[in-house]
Amino acid sequence: MIDLRALRDDPEAVKASQRARGADPGLVDTLLAADAARRAAVVRADELRTEQKTLGRSIGKADPQERPALLERGRALAADVKVAEAAEAEAGAALTSAHRAIPNVIEGAPPGGEQDFVVLEHVGEPTDFDFEPKDHLALGEGLRAIDTERGAKVSGARFYFLRGVGAQLQLAMLNLALTTAIGHGFVPMIPPVLVKPEAMEGTGFLGEHSDEVYRLPADDLYLVGTSEVPLAAYHSDEILDLSSGPVRYAGWSSCFRREAGSYGKDTRGILRVHQFDKVEMFSYCDPADAAAEHRRLLGYEQEMLAAVEVPYRVIDVAAGDLGSSAARKYDCEAWVPTQQAYRELTSTSNCTTFQARRLGVRFRDADGRPQVAATLNGTLATTRWIVAILENHQQADGSVRVPAALRPYLGGREVLEPA
Repeated sequence: MIDLRALRDDPEAVKASQRARGADPGLVDTLLAADAARRAAVVRADELRTEQKTLGRSIGKADPQERPALLERGRALAADVKVAEAAEAEAGAALTSAHRAIPNVIEGAPPGGEQDFVVLEHVGEPTDFDFEPKDHLALGEGLRAIDTERGAKVSGARFYFLRGVGAQLQLAMLNLALTTAIGHGFVPMIPPVLVKPEAMEGTGFLGEHSDEVYRLPADDLYLVGTSEVPLAAYHSDEILDLSSGPVRYAGWSSCFRREAGSYGKDTRGILRVHQFDKVEMFSYCDPADAAAEHRRLLGYEQEMLAAVEVPYRVIDVAAGDLGSSAARKYDCEAWVPTQQAYRELTSTSNCTTFQARRLGVRFRDADGRPQVAATLNGTLATTRWIVAILENHQQADGSVRVPAALRPYLGGREVLEPA
C-alpha cells in the first residue's frame, strides 16, 4: 500500500503516477475522501468513549437524586458509542478497500504501456549464423533434452519434461545462479510454494492479475508464481536489523502461472509455460538505499547473463506495464535468433515500501524508531534461459556449445551432442 502521509502531502504526485500507468487518477480522490472519513469517524468514536468514561466515574460520585438521570444518559451514550464504533469499522473497511485499489507510486519509470519501454543499453551483438538456425524446441528434441509432447500427454498444454542433458542444463544454470548469489551475500532459501492468502495479497498478486494465480480452494492456499511471495512474507510483522545493510535472500523454487491471458501466444516450446524453476533474489533495505540496491540487483543479473554468454538488452519498463507493487522495473531481454527478437529473461523490481507496509515489515532507524522497510526482487536464472542458451550456442550439426561458466556443473562437458 502507498504511504497515506505522502498522499496527504502531495496527492498530485499520486495522480501523476496513476496517469503514467494508464490508471484512474480519480481513485486518489476516493482514497483521500475515505481517509478523511475514517479519521473523522475515529475522532467521533474516541470523543464518545471519553465522554462515556467520564460519565461512568461521575455516576459513582453522584447524589442519589441525580443518579437516575445520569444512568439514563449513560444508556443513551452507550447506544451512541455502539453506533459510532460501527461507523468507525465501516469507515476503516472503506479506507482499506480504497487504499488497496491504488498501485505503488512510480519512481522514474517512463509513462505509457507495454511498448513504451526505454532501452538503456545493449550488451553483445545479435548472434549471426552461416547456417539456418533451429529453434530451441527442435534443438532440445534433437538433444533429447525437452519433451513437450509427453508433457502435454501427462499434464496438458504448456507443460513439458526436461530430460537428460535438459535437466542437467537447468540444474547447472540454477546452481551457478545460487553460487553467484551466495558470493554476493545472499542467504540461500528453498521456500514453500504454497502460501496463505495474506502472503499473496501482501505482495500485490491478488489484484488485477489474480487470474494468473493457481488456487487450492479446499485448503485456501495459493501456488506461487515466484518465490518473491514467500520471501516477502518471511519477515511479516517483524522488525529487522538493517544496521549492517540490506537483508538478502536467494530463493530456489518451482513457480506456477496460469498464463490466463496468453491464449495462442508462445505455444511452441518452453518460453511461456505453467510450471518452471527459478532462483529469485529478494532484498529488504532502508528505503533511502532502495534505488542503489535496485541497480545492484540489475548488476548481479547482468553478471549471470555474461556468464551464459548471450547477447541482451536492458530496458526500463514503462509504468503501464509494471505490476501493482513495483515503483520501477528493469528487464534484461536476451536475443532469440529464430524469433529475431529480444525476449525477457530477467526482471528486477523496486517495490519501495508498498509490500512491506501491507506485510508489516519494519526496521529501526538511527534514532531507534520503527520505520517501514523497502523490498526489492530480481530473477537470477530461470527455466526460460534454456531457450536463449540453446539457440545462441547452437552449431550447424545440431549440437550446442556449453558456456564456460556452466561446464563445471556439467561434468566439464563442452558440447551437448544430438542423441
